[in-house]
Amino acid sequence: SWSRTASMRALPIVVTCHESAQVGTKLVFDHNGHLVQRCPHPRQQGSTVSLGQLFYTLPVRHKEFQRNIKKEFTKMIHVLQSYCIISTGVRITCSNQTGQGKRSPVLNTSGSPCMRDNIGAVYGPKQLQSLLPFQQLSPTDVVKEDYGLTNAELPEELFTITGFVSRGDHGVGRSATDRQFFFINKRPCDPSKVTKIVNEVYHMYNRHQYPFVALNIAVASECVDVNVTPDKRQIFLQEEKLLLAILKTSLMAMYESGVNKISLNHKPSNLSNSKQNNPLRLPSPATPNGARRVLRVVAPNRRHCSPFSRAQRRPPLTSTSSHLPPAGRSSLDAFRYGKTQDGDIEDSGRGSSLSECDSQTTATPESPRCSSEATPPDKHPCIADVLASEEPLDQHCSEPEAQGTKTEPSTSREEDPAPGPDSKRARTQGSQDSVGSSAGPEPTKRDSSRSSLSKVDAPVSLQKRTAPLRFCFQELASRLRRLNELQRQMDSDRLKYRRFRAKISPGENQSAEDELRKEISKDTFKDMEIIGQFNLGFIITKLNSDIFMIDQHASDEKYNFEMLQQHTALQGQRLIAPQKLHLPAVSENVLMENVDIFQKNGFDFLIDEEAQVMERVKLVSLPTSKNWTFGPADIEELIFMLSDSPGVMCRPSRVRQMFASRACRKSVMIGTALSVSEMKKLVVHMGEIEQPWNCPHGRPTMRHLVSLDVLSQD
Repeated sequence: SWSRTASMRALPIVVTCHESAQVGTKLVFDHNGHLVQRCPHPRQQGSTVSLGQLFYTLPVRHKEFQRNIKKEFTKMIHVLQSYCIISTGVRITCSNQTGQGKRSPVLNTSGSPCMRDNIGAVYGPKQLQSLLPFQQLSPTDVVKEDYGLTNAELPEELFTITGFVSRGDHGVGRSATDRQFFFINKRPCDPSKVTKIVNEVYHMYNRHQYPFVALNIAVASECVDVNVTPDKRQIFLQEEKLLLAILKTSLMAMYESGVNKISLNHKPSNLSNSKQNNPLRLPSPATPNGARRVLRVVAPNRRHCSPFSRAQRRPPLTSTSSHLPPAGRSSLDAFRYGKTQDGDIEDSGRGSSLSECDSQTTATPESPRCSSEATPPDKHPCIADVLASEEPLDQHCSEPEAQGTKTEPSTSREEDPAPGPDSKRARTQGSQDSVGSSAGPEPTKRDSSRSSLSKVDAPVSLQKRTAPLRFCFQELASRLRRLNELQRQMDSDRLKYRRFRAKISPGENQSAEDELRKEISKDTFKDMEIIGQFNLGFIITKLNSDIFMIDQHASDEKYNFEMLQQHTALQGQRLIAPQKLHLPAVSENVLMENVDIFQKNGFDFLIDEEAQVMERVKLVSLPTSKNWTFGPADIEELIFMLSDSPGVMCRPSRVRQMFASRACRKSVMIGTALSVSEMKKLVVHMGEIEQPWNCPHGRPTMRHLVSLDVLSQD
């Protein structure tokens, strides 16, 4: 339309000749659509419209258009392909000429009255071999219930759907959605819900590929609204749920009809033979034999552990008020710590000294003992007793005093002045002496405890001394000023404390990555301070006041993956005879413009520009790597990616899977102890890659743990 031509600021030229005219006419318009020239021009019957100087009067858009000319050309060809498929009875020819070079054909249809012939003219006969004609069916009751439809509300014969879709067999689909065309009354459109339901049903039968789709939906014009977006690709439909139900029912019926078909060369596997050929049978861990086997393995490890290795895994016993009866512990705890059900110590000579000390600490509550009691002379002291001996005695002996073991206070205690700091130190020293000296047989422990308490309660008279207090009002004022400045600085930086708000959970992975991408740059990784390694799998780092946790395996895998992507050139295996690819003209042009990228991926071609369209490119070499093989499907996927990003180095998805597998195997594994230099190397490598936030398999590489400023503020 002229309005669209004016919006592109193009210079249109029309050359036309009516059947009743003897000579044609050339019409030249300006950028506003006004006729500026009309003159005779020789031509046959028909009309030719040419557009030149696109965006010529808009310098910024013209420069942007020149920079993205290849990408815009690909988009234009995709739109033109949709019109070539749906336009039956119309011959469409498109060619491209760069400068004074040779004119190369891009699209060419023969004007056939059948959509199938148009598809073959655009994409070649190979595409026709994998297509099924669409067969419309009424929605079933189950599908109606899914969409909330009732028979009373359904109009009859509202939609008529015709077209073609790919078969559901694996290998006949495509690796991308580059060949999916939808039409409303032969008008190209992008109905998102229709596209989604078609792909969902297809993935039920071929989950790793996408179908070729060319469907025309005929509906009354009053039931559709195309004036939604400027490009008129988005539409509003009445009874859209009915359309989705028809599509789902029809596609499922088409694909299910071919599910149970088995090829004559197919040999079903014999499950009985596979069971007999599997000699490895492990007993269930719930059986008694399996349980006894576990005990025989675990018990020696418990016997030979060092006295301090178990103390690190168990909480220290610093309170004597937590006496538990022996029946309260499970049989597994009794087995671990070498106790019987009565709490007695197994005097077998094989138990560690720490377990014997623990059994004394957790004795029966009939005779509560102070935590300052010592072990017998021939045993090592308990860790709990050592810890208890370093603290004041009155924190651990409250329970014995409550049961009648108090020391009578001195009568002169009320008359003496309150003891000073030196006397407190003397009391503490006295308590430590009493703790260190409390040893001996069981019957004398309570008496020794009473005597030690009486010694501790004895007051000590010290000479009072007065110490002058140095005070400077100016120094106090300067300190207050500095404190106020720090407080203002903290208030101004308060908003910076909560830069990271996402939690560490699978549901917030995207928000966490967005925060990291916003706050962390590539240059900041080398400035991170290594705190240490956690659980032999994570690196704890510090950047300013933020603490981060980095997955050592995922980060190293991502670095190795990107290095393989950038620097690995796959070796190709030459074919015995060149293989015809039957690529459309557009795909051939994309391939010929990016031959170097295909060669880096291991593909090599024989190109003959003088040959016919779809026969100009032949495959002569394929990449191979151990168990990985590649083929024409990977070439088509690479062409699709290069259509959106011409000249950019990219890899097919199967090559990426191969590199991801290799990168995973050569990376640092979970459970590997790392030195500080090795951890620093992994962190610095994260700043040298393009996308350091997750590994090729989707595992997060880095998460924010805590902000020290928030902790100090709280």
